[in-house]
Amino acid sequence: MPRVGSVHYLMIVCCALLLACGKAEKKEETPPMTTLVSVATAETIRLEIREETIGTLEGLIDPTISAEVAARVLSVAARPGQQVKKGDVLVMLDPTDLALQRREAMAEVARIEALLENQQRTLERNQALVEKNFISKNALDDVSTQKSVLKNQLEAARIRLAGIEHTGSKTRVVAPVDGIIEKQIVSPGDFVSIGSPLMQIISNQRLRAHLPFPERVASKIKPGLKVRMTTPTSAEEVSSEVREMKALVGEGNRAIDVMADVIGQDGWQAGASVNGIVVLDEIEAVVVPEQSVVLRPAGDVVYVIKDDKAEQRVVRAGLRQEGKVEIISGISAGEVVAVDGASFLTDQAAVTIQGRKTGDTETQTEANAAS
Repeated sequence: MPRVGSVHYLMIVCCALLLACGKAEKKEETPPMTTLVSVATAETIRLEIREETIGTLEGLIDPTISAEVAARVLSVAARPGQQVKKGDVLVMLDPTDLALQRREAMAEVARIEALLENQQRTLERNQALVEKNFISKNALDDVSTQKSVLKNQLEAARIRLAGIEHTGSKTRVVAPVDGIIEKQIVSPGDFVSIGSPLMQIISNQRLRAHLPFPERVASKIKPGLKVRMTTPTSAEEVSSEVREMKALVGEGNRAIDVMADVIGQDGWQAGASVNGIVVLDEIEAVVVPEQSVVLRPAGDVVYVIKDDKAEQRVVRAGLRQEGKVEIISGISAGEVVAVDGASFLTDQAAVTIQGRKTGDTETQTEANAAS
C-alpha cells in the first residue's frame, strides 16, 4: 500500500510540472510581426504632357540713343545703371549754332513779310489805276505775279525756320522709353556728328524668351501652345504662349528655338536665364504617390492594402509630376495603397496602418487613406 501511494504521488508531481511548463510556453509566445505603413487612395486627376527646358531672355526694346544734330556735348545727366523714364533728359548738346541759324531764318521771314506787305499795297494802287485806265492790265498782272512769288518765298522761309526750331529741340537728348542705362558712350566736351551714338538703354518692358528643345519634339510644338516660365530674378511665374519657332535646327546643338514673349513683368531682365514648360496636351490619369511605387524583380509594383494585408500588384508606370506617378495599368482609382513603408513590404505581408488602432474597422482604414 505505501508503494502505491508513492506512485500516485509521483504522477501528481509530474502532471503539475507539465502544466507549469505549458503555461510558461504560452507566456513566451509573441504576436506575429506587422509593418507600419501609411496609406493613400489612388485618384484620377488631369496630368499635363509637357516638355521643359532652360533658355535665355532677349530684350526686344534696347535702343542706342544717337545724336540728331552736330554739336558739342555740354552735360550728361544719366549714368550706367540708372533707371530712367520716357522723356527724361539724358544729354545736353550745345545749341549755339542752331540758335544763330534760327535768328537768321527769323530775319529772312521778316524781310519777305515786309516785301510782301509792300507788294500788296502796290497791287492795290495799280488796281485803282487800271480802273481809271491810267495803266494797262498787263502791268497789273506783273505786280500780282510778283506778289505770288513773294508769298511762296515766305512759305519756304517759314518752313526753314520751323525745321531749325525742330532741330534745335534735339539738343536736349531724351529717353525714348522707360529703361535702364546700359552704356554711356560720350562725355562732356566731346563733339558729336549726326548719327554718333551717345547712350544705350535696356528696357525690360518687352522680352522674348528663347527656349531650346530637342529636335525629337519639333513636330509636337506648335504656335499657340501654352508656356509657363520662371526666371531667377523674379518670384513671379509668367504664362504665355508659343509665338513662333525658327525654321532651322541649330547646327551646333541640334535643337529647335521656340520663342515666347514676356510683357510688362517687373524683375524680369534681358540676358537672364529662363525655365520654360510647354504644355503639349492634358490627359485623365490614375495617380498614386511616388513612394507607393517600388522596384522589385517583377518590375514596378504597388501594394494594395486589404484586410490589414499587402497585396502586391505589378503596375505600368507613366508620367511623374509633382510627387505623383501615373499608373497606366495594374490598379484602379479608389483602391487604397501603401505609401510610407511600402519598400519594406512583401506580398500578403501583415500591416499596421499608421494612425489606426488594432481592431478598427475597414471604414476607418479608408478614412485614414483619404486623409
